Formats: sequence, C-alpha cells, structure tokens
Amino acid sequence: MRIGILGGTFNPIHLGHLILAEEVGYKLNLDKVIFVPTYLPPHKDTSEIASAIDRFKMVKLAIKRNRRFSVSDIEIKRKGRSYTIDTIQEFKKMYPHDELYFIIGSDLISYLDSWKDLDRILKLIKFIVATRPGYSLSSLPDYISKLDIRAIDISGFQIREAIKNKKPFRYLLPEAVYKYINKKGLYR
Repeated sequence: MRIGILGGTFNPIHLGHLILAEEVGYKLNLDKVIFVPTYLPPHKDTSEIASAIDRFKMVKLAIKRNRRFSVSDIEIKRKGRSYTIDTIQEFKKMYPHDELYFIIGSDLISYLDSWKDLDRILKLIKFIVATRPGYSLSSLPDYISKLDIRAIDISGFQIREAIKNKKPFRYLLPEAVYKYINKKGLYR
C-alpha cells in the first residue's frame, strides 16, 4: 500500500487541509491518507490550542465521508510534545512493508532544520511538500519532493481570529466542524 501521513495541529481542521490531502492522495495514487493531530506541537505557542480531544473529534467529523482518509490518535495517546521521528517510527512498525509518504505544506520548510532526528526521518519515509499560497519553494532541499496542488489561502489562525472577533468563518471549514466549534464554544 501507498500511505500518506499528514500531521498537524489542526486547530481547527479546515478546507485547506482537506484539499491538500485530497490532491496529494490523487496525484501520488495513495491508498490512504492518515491525519495525525498532535498532542502538543513542538514549534508552536500552545496558549490558543483547543484540547487534543476536540481537535481529534473535529478531524474525524471533517473526513467522515472520504473512504481514503482516516485519523490516528497515536500522538494524542503518547501525550507531551510530538516529534515526527517518534510518529514515523510507530507507523513503520504498523506498516512495515508499505510505502510511507510524509506530507507537509510549504509553510513548514523553514522549520525543517530544527526537527529532531531529521536524518533518521529521511531514511524511513519520503517527504512530500505541497505548495501553499504565500510560501516560496525556491530553496527546497533535494530530499523533498515538490508537488503542486490547488491550494487555498486559509489558516487556522485566520479562523480563530474570525471567531474571536465575531466575523464570519462558516465556509472556511466543513459544516460539521463549524457546528462543533459553535456547540463547544471553541476559540472564543
């Protein structure tokens, strides 16, 4: 099998994430794309992050009708800060004979040098970077494959700011996630 792994905070999951997963899955002929919400991201301020359980539930709601998509709670069960190397090693144990692709958006390229055990990660998995509006891929390391996708300029930060400032955000994410955020009063 060919499996894509899409990790992230998903705070909240939005249409940009779903388009990324769908486009990469189609273009690389992946059998499965696994969304992996982090428990605590190592490179982000955690003060405005919804609980790991809420973010996991929102991902589950967002991908419910796509048979190619699934969600994993391995980082949430592990607790603490999540490092890609630990997650990739667990997936290699679960899928020892499959081709694994780690999918990142071009916004993460600037962080790569600070990733824990990057050399080991590169031996275990293929890196795929997808284009994202506003982020250049001109200085892409040779160990990463670039994939041009249809991308829309949406971020979790924009959505959280809209919610805080009582501005519209409904059509930036799936309807089920929109309803969940309102029901739980998240990001207010």
